[in-house]
Amino acid sequence: MRQRISARPMLLGLVIGALGLFCLTLVCGRTCAPISEVVAVLAGRNVPGTSFLVQDLRLPRALLSAVVGCSFGLGGASFQIMLRNPLASPDIIGISAGAGAAAVFSIVVLGLAGATVSVVAVVSGLGVAAAIWGLSSGKSAAGARLILVGIGISAMLGSVTSYLLLDAQAWDRAEAMRWLTGSVNGARLSQVWPVAAALAVFGGMLACTARDLDILRLGDDTARGLGVHPDLTRLRVTVAAVGLVSFATGAAGPVAFVAFLAGPIAARLTGGKLVLPAAAAMGAILVLGGDYAGQVLLPTRLPVGVVTGGLGAPFLIYLIVRSNRAEGTP
Repeated sequence: MRQRISARPMLLGLVIGALGLFCLTLVCGRTCAPISEVVAVLAGRNVPGTSFLVQDLRLPRALLSAVVGCSFGLGGASFQIMLRNPLASPDIIGISAGAGAAAVFSIVVLGLAGATVSVVAVVSGLGVAAAIWGLSSGKSAAGARLILVGIGISAMLGSVTSYLLLDAQAWDRAEAMRWLTGSVNGARLSQVWPVAAALAVFGGMLACTARDLDILRLGDDTARGLGVHPDLTRLRVTVAAVGLVSFATGAAGPVAFVAFLAGPIAARLTGGKLVLPAAAAMGAILVLGGDYAGQVLLPTRLPVGVVTGGLGAPFLIYLIVRSNRAEGTP
């Protein structure tokens, strides 16, 4: 009989794993820096060569990977718990597609670049989420209706993105494709702070709603009986999750499948307990590990979105097959 590991030690293990990957990315890349010199740089000392390598290149990249991964993991898991469906991640229901379409429009048509593109992506992600919420409002907004509306909007926005790319200049097309792939290449500390602030604000909002969200898994009628307002809880969770995903997408692009993968993997490892903090840690592991593999372990340098996309597609097929088998079981 398989022995289940309790949730708290597993959560601690995930956090230690994320911290270990963070330290690994600071010390070892295509070239390795002595640990003593890395520690000295982090303590504020100037070490020729290592200071530039750590402070200007590796530290911003590792910090951005960590906060983006936590945000995607937390946002995706909260959506999946709220809708009681492991397929209901922002990747699937159109929020990432909305941010991506707006970013491509700002690059290709408006000629924008840098932080302005991120701002447009954040605003668009919030707007698309509001549209999905409004179109799916009603008694069935809790589940299938919201997912179906989101999938439809995602397909429509995907077509808009494809049309913009077909009509774009070669340079703009390359820049837009780099952003759409999801990448932390060239990360700067100025990109980290907005995502970190959003993670603190919206993550705190989710922490305050976690108890009501957990009760909501029992169904609306049971939740009302226990004093929880289902629609108000969903609105709070949606605002927090969309905020997390939109800011993360604005900083690094729609890194594929991190929001989709982190929650189910965390729930499986922790036995369905402490899923939100475990998903945040798992999201950080996926982005830090994916970026490290794409930059160091693979023969060709690849953006993190390509690596996580390669992991996510088979997992999506596995979930669909597993769901079909469960429905077919008498």
